[in-house]
Amino acid sequence: MSKRDYYEILGVSKDASKDEIKKAYRKLARKYHPDVNKEEDAADKFKEAKEAYEVLGNEQKRAQYDQFGHAGTQGGQGGFGAGGGAGGFGGFEDIFDMFFGGGGRTRDPNAPQKGQDLQYTMELDFEEAVFGKETAIHIPKEETCDTCEGSGAKPGTNVNTCSHCQGTGQLNETQDTPFGRVVNRRACHYCSGTGKQVEQKCSTCGGKGSVRKRKKIEINIPAGIDDGQQIRVSGEGNPGENGGPPGDLFVVIRVRSHEFFERDGDDILCEMPITYAQAALGDEVEVPTVHGKVKFKIPSGTQTGTHFRLKGKGVPNVHGYGQGDQHILVKVMVPKQLNDRQKELLRELHEMESDETLDEHHDNLFQRMKRAFKGDS
Repeated sequence: MSKRDYYEILGVSKDASKDEIKKAYRKLARKYHPDVNKEEDAADKFKEAKEAYEVLGNEQKRAQYDQFGHAGTQGGQGGFGAGGGAGGFGGFEDIFDMFFGGGGRTRDPNAPQKGQDLQYTMELDFEEAVFGKETAIHIPKEETCDTCEGSGAKPGTNVNTCSHCQGTGQLNETQDTPFGRVVNRRACHYCSGTGKQVEQKCSTCGGKGSVRKRKKIEINIPAGIDDGQQIRVSGEGNPGENGGPPGDLFVVIRVRSHEFFERDGDDILCEMPITYAQAALGDEVEVPTVHGKVKFKIPSGTQTGTHFRLKGKGVPNVHGYGQGDQHILVKVMVPKQLNDRQKELLRELHEMESDETLDEHHDNLFQRMKRAFKGDS
């Protein structure tokens, strides 16, 4: 049986780029790989695509194929041999990338690495969150060992490249399989994946290069910070490795609830109880705010559930965009216990309210009620 055209197998044109050929092969490999596709002809189609890619993925072999056809590839193919790149397994590293997410790319254990970030939860009172504060916290964290300066070696001794992994931090284990030669990479157990070996470990840090300390850190809490927000303190995380930068510290804010203030963004909500007489007659009252007491005039005839606004008496925006307001929710309180005088006045009021024609003594009655509720004679 004559072989199919390699370009036809991969579904690309004869002027396809190297990337287009590679992309087409990957697509077919994903579709027909025997570990994925259990159809009867899947293995044959996978081998066919692999063979086509072995040739077209190699510039020299592709040129010979374009000039002489299949005859130009005879003797030059090694099946699942150990040769590298497209000439060997025909892109096995690409298959490894697709199914195992890594391929042959490894991280250099000696490259600079940023240190680990840390998190600290801080509780604030309501007013502290509104106005901000400067404070200090003490956190346990890793610090570079002063004795060995982070090398992990006893002063005066050497730090050598690991002779087992040659400084790569990884060991390769080669295994022959029906699909070719597979290379498994594992962390070197002689140097714990660091690529280095010390002659004698530092007695202070035990070879880690860092020690755990309790450090004092100054924190600036901005005015207007809210519950759940966090502050980033750059460089106060754990130290980096191999000269890498330290991590950061993230301070998560938790704000305690207030006795009668409630926050809504940059606004503050407050429920204010008033008497029946104050609601009916109006009054000037003192309203508590986080900025101090403020005198506020309640108009006569105020109903329970009415909202009033005190402009600028809320929370400063944490980003500096203005100031919130305080909103007052009026709640008219009905007395649970009345003395005889108060009962008499309320009965009189009730009789007057039942009369459709209120006379000129209406205002005087309310004034007497106001004095009665205040305890005046």
